[in-house]
Amino acid sequence: MTLELSSRLVEAMLSEAAGAHPRECCGLLLGEDENIVEIRPAANVHPNPEKHFEIDPHQLVDAHRDARNGGWQVLGYYHSHPNGREGPSPEDAAMAAGDGAVWGIIALDRVTFWRAGDGGFTALPYVVRER
Repeated sequence: MTLELSSRLVEAMLSEAAGAHPRECCGLLLGEDENIVEIRPAANVHPNPEKHFEIDPHQLVDAHRDARNGGWQVLGYYHSHPNGREGPSPEDAAMAAGDGAVWGIIALDRVTFWRAGDGGFTALPYVVRER
């Protein structure tokens, strides 16, 4: 499976991560099948946002409600690693539900994507379309 998203969305995630530094930014990946068509930034409500993230539960519920009402599906989540760690951290692995959700991780001015499965995370290839 190869994900697809626009350069506009990649730029928005990188910009959000830079603006949140030294805190972790976070949000939702919306779309259908392998296509991420929208990101929805969310408040990081974790008490220690410099090292962890927790998506505002109200925003998460709203996104799922929107999907049930014909909006884009919640494909997964994204967050930044201000410490520069590329790929999922041990904390990410502990939080992951193993439900097949896509995780976007922003570090060192790039975004990588991962699938959260029963056996942990698997790297996902992706294609960036121009805008």
